[in-house]
Amino acid sequence: MRNIPDHELSTAVWIKSSYSGNADNCLEVAERHAPLIPVRDSKTAPHGPRLAFRPEAWSAFVNGVKQ
Repeated sequence: MRNIPDHELSTAVWIKSSYSGNADNCLEVAERHAPLIPVRDSKTAPHGPRLAFRPEAWSAFVNGVKQ
């Protein structure tokens, strides 16, 4: 996991988690930004730090949350 500078995500397309519903409290993931998966908190810090996960680390995180 690493923090991604803003200039590297200037063209990112952020997708809100379907689990957020209509709430403002949500997690967003950037699409088509291989080989990393950028993630941000869109409520408390939409312009704050973004994290990037390798696909295997992101899958492990998602599977852990599901359990």
